[in-house]
Amino acid sequence: MTAPAELNRPHVYLPAEGEPTGPPLLLLHGTGGDEHDLLPLRGHLSSAAAVLSVRGTVLENGMPRFFRRLREGVFDEDDLRRRTDELADFVLLASGLYGIEPGSLVAVGFSNGANIASAMLFQRPNVLAGAVLIAAMVPYADPPAADLTGKPVIISNGDRDFMITADMTKRLADQLLNRGAEVTAMPHAGGHEIDATLLPQIRTLIEGVHRSGPTR
Repeated sequence: MTAPAELNRPHVYLPAEGEPTGPPLLLLHGTGGDEHDLLPLRGHLSSAAAVLSVRGTVLENGMPRFFRRLREGVFDEDDLRRRTDELADFVLLASGLYGIEPGSLVAVGFSNGANIASAMLFQRPNVLAGAVLIAAMVPYADPPAADLTGKPVIISNGDRDFMITADMTKRLADQLLNRGAEVTAMPHAGGHEIDATLLPQIRTLIEGVHRSGPTR
């Protein structure tokens, strides 16, 4: 469908079809990707649900990202805060214009997309009902004191991911748990990638969000 004129950020919106099996999804790509990359996940995670997939607007050597980094693994946290607010504002505007229930979206982010998804949980928690963080790092050294009580968050990192240590994964999980999130770890034996064998388990968990409605 044609995007409303107010939504001038590159994105794709897919309306719900029939009876969705799960919640609406906010899809957030990795470095060098775009708003089309993760669209196939809809069929695996939340069939027939509404989807909002957004492109990052920061370019690094011509590759889209959601926020700047100073070097690999070191984030520009000031820029991350600004970009997180920009993305959250866009998601709220798009949700209103497309008829998505406020606070019902589950973010599914890969790599850089996972990092801004977790930043949004910490910084703008009311925008999301939960999140699936794939190949995720720690966005903030000292995250805001958000209330994430009852929000389901899945972290799926690879045991052989050269960018993400086990300690980093645990630190992210602890930050979320300390703010009340219901964290489920779904590690896999691979690297910096999406493990397709875990998608059915992820689907089962996020279907619970759809049945219970958006969290606070």
